[in-house]
Amino acid sequence: MAETISIPARRGKAALVARGQKVKVINTHGEQVVDTWAFVRGDLREFMSMEHTRATLTKLRPAVGDQLYTNRRRPILTLVEDTSPGVHDTLMAACDDYRYGLLGCTEYHDNCTDNLWAALQALGLTPPETPSPLNLFMNIPWSEDGTLAFETPRTVPGDYVVLEATLDCVVAFSACPQDILPINGRAGSPTEAHFQVLD
Repeated sequence: MAETISIPARRGKAALVARGQKVKVINTHGEQVVDTWAFVRGDLREFMSMEHTRATLTKLRPAVGDQLYTNRRRPILTLVEDTSPGVHDTLMAACDDYRYGLLGCTEYHDNCTDNLWAALQALGLTPPETPSPLNLFMNIPWSEDGTLAFETPRTVPGDYVVLEATLDCVVAFSACPQDILPINGRAGSPTEAHFQVLD
């Protein structure tokens, strides 16, 4: 039985994943965005890149069967299962303290950028930068005129995705602490999520 690992509310977590292993990311309580990154083990300068993935897939949202590509245009993860409505985001950068300043915060605010760094440093690693993440379960609808919006996730408790590693990698997650915009559904109340590494 695979260990179920908590991604604490407002915090990050990372794990080593070997090629061929799968990662099940569980939206435990529903409506929680999980920022997701993957770095090539042994050379963190190569990482999952949303801009390179969009260019390769020629679409804004990955679906089951799609591969996710690195900044060196190699597949690093494959989306192999998705029980959610399939609404995920590849456009938005990870939140950071500067973002919350723009939203009116005058003191430090937990954020996904710092969560990524803390999660990797817990493994003795330092990311070379903060790549734009795959924002699992995040609902960013777009209009024909190019307008984007921040909407509540369409997930329910227990929805999950399964990602299969096509390279030996380090995966990292952040249970997004956004509590000003409605991206986590319950304003002011981000929740924990969980993941499992499956052989």
